[in-house]
Amino acid sequence: MSIDLTCTVPATPDEAWRYFASPGAFRRLSPPFMPLRPVSEADSLRDGVAVLEPRTALPGPLGVRFGPRWLAQHDPAGFIEGERFVDRCVSQPYAATTGWVHTHTVTAGPDGTALLGDRVDARVPGRMLSPVFAYRYRQMAADLDSLARYDNRALTVAVTGASGLVGTALTALLGVAGHRVIRLVRGDARGPGERHWDTGDPAADLLEGVDVLVHLAGAPIAGRFTDRHLELVRDSRVGPTRRLAGLVAARGGSTTLVSASAIGYYGADRGDERLVEDSAPGSGPVADIVVDWERDCEPARLAGARVVNVRTGIVLSGSGGMLPPLAAITRSGLGGRLGSGRQWMSWISLDDLTDIYLRAIVDPAVTGPVNAIAPEPVTNSEFTRVLGSVLRRPTVVPVPGWAPALVLGGRGSDELALASQRILPQALAGADHRFRHPRLESALAHELGAEELPAGL
Repeated sequence: MSIDLTCTVPATPDEAWRYFASPGAFRRLSPPFMPLRPVSEADSLRDGVAVLEPRTALPGPLGVRFGPRWLAQHDPAGFIEGERFVDRCVSQPYAATTGWVHTHTVTAGPDGTALLGDRVDARVPGRMLSPVFAYRYRQMAADLDSLARYDNRALTVAVTGASGLVGTALTALLGVAGHRVIRLVRGDARGPGERHWDTGDPAADLLEGVDVLVHLAGAPIAGRFTDRHLELVRDSRVGPTRRLAGLVAARGGSTTLVSASAIGYYGADRGDERLVEDSAPGSGPVADIVVDWERDCEPARLAGARVVNVRTGIVLSGSGGMLPPLAAITRSGLGGRLGSGRQWMSWISLDDLTDIYLRAIVDPAVTGPVNAIAPEPVTNSEFTRVLGSVLRRPTVVPVPGWAPALVLGGRGSDELALASQRILPQALAGADHRFRHPRLESALAHELGAEELPAGL
């Protein structure tokens, strides 16, 4: 069968074509709910090859993935610069079983906008493709709208933690925005797009030519809260951040530091209190770590550099973090509130988080702590109800309050699963920041593939 769709996006045809041709576009347009995830993108729309692999992997350092890779070969015979490119699946068994050919077109739409066309000829049911294209169209339109709001002067941005959930999405967004990305890696650098970063003793010239340093790296906070785990979380942040801030300070204010932080700054249980950037820090092991983590940025700030601390809440992504397992439980019919369900959850969609990082990178007016939180935090009961509604499943099986302690330990359960943090993005509200997904239902539908195709298709 085939599917033939068109959609108008808020950009000129030239801008839309540049988006497709930019590094990062393939990752930006790959839905997180697909069973295949992008590994590498084509270096040319004319004749490059894009690679995807199964998302399912064995746990542990080996990370062995099940199933063959999907190779999408761009066909030079179907290429017209600025107007059309074609990709064909050339890897087995997919090529033989699907016969996949995807023709992408960009033409002039009404009022100078771009009209995107997608024709897929493949032995794949159309109902399976509908959520994919709903995601792609909304994602590209939202990206273009977001990029149009900010200074488009090309910057050189160095990123630690670039291979993580947030780092992967952010570096892709920076690519389509036209910025040069340098990944700071702890292993050997491979090519001009990477530099070796020794976390204990970073090279003095590590930030040479860098306009903005985005520091995302750190051991996952989630886990069983043993003394060893908390020590690992602290040591991966406190110390490495201070040494990077020292390098920024040595550049005399010419490099901006945008550092990840966490709403754990406010403590695990603040009840119904509404918390903003200048609220007092809380107490507990996570709050203590985050306070010291932010304090490590002081050398850069004192040297005159612009410093932004992005206090991040619960990140909602269909490709990682807490959402996929919660969605799986809910789909099974076993979803329900956790404990009393009255605890506040301060959440942010992954795309809104990357937008906040992009603004922190390019907007000189953004400085100091920034709560990277959607404007409408919800209780756990409300979160559970909305997730069930999006997935069309009941959520009537409550999870006992003691259950998370079996996995996280008593401290971990109190600090993470049962934490109540009602955070508001006051700094962003004051800057008239526009969220893609201010409401929970929209964020969950986008990440889990529950959206309908845009009207008019």
